[in-house]
Amino acid sequence: MQFQIYRARESELIEGCRRNNRHAQQAVYDQMAGKMLALCCRYVKDRMQAEDVLVTSFTKVFEKIDQFKGDGSFEGWVRKIVVNESLSYLRKNKSMYLETDLDAAGREPDLNNLNNQLEADDLLRLVSELPPGYRIVFNMYAIDGFTHKEIADELGINENTSKSQLSRARSYLQARLLELDKSTQRNQQGL
Repeated sequence: MQFQIYRARESELIEGCRRNNRHAQQAVYDQMAGKMLALCCRYVKDRMQAEDVLVTSFTKVFEKIDQFKGDGSFEGWVRKIVVNESLSYLRKNKSMYLETDLDAAGREPDLNNLNNQLEADDLLRLVSELPPGYRIVFNMYAIDGFTHKEIADELGINENTSKSQLSRARSYLQARLLELDKSTQRNQQGL
């Protein structure tokens, strides 16, 4: 029952946005801005720039609302616009470049020995430490669900480059996780 109420409310808001109703637009923004800002921040490191991308994204959402046909979820449709705007921002500002080598990611760590439980915030912080090219591909593939072909098309690279960037990002993250675990163990032992 609650889901039906939510869907009815969402439909009303979408229709209001189609009529350029400022209250409906504000309600949609208020409902989604937090999640979408977090999404922007995964791509654009500087928070103020991420907020600018967010505003531009919602402007596009409201301009293109008639293109939403209701086939999938409205939030998913908005997420796609936010990701595309984030990538567009990175391209325009030449902040997006793909790494070709990362010494720290050279070895395959054994993650079976990790003892500590990391929180989601810790993992997101580690992802934010990735070099830009690794971070973008990792976010698109592992978090936002793009295929390597979609990533290649969106970023203007080939699929093998996307796969390579993802592999290096994973290796880097694994190495950092091992470093954090060793540090935590030393702290617990009082060393």
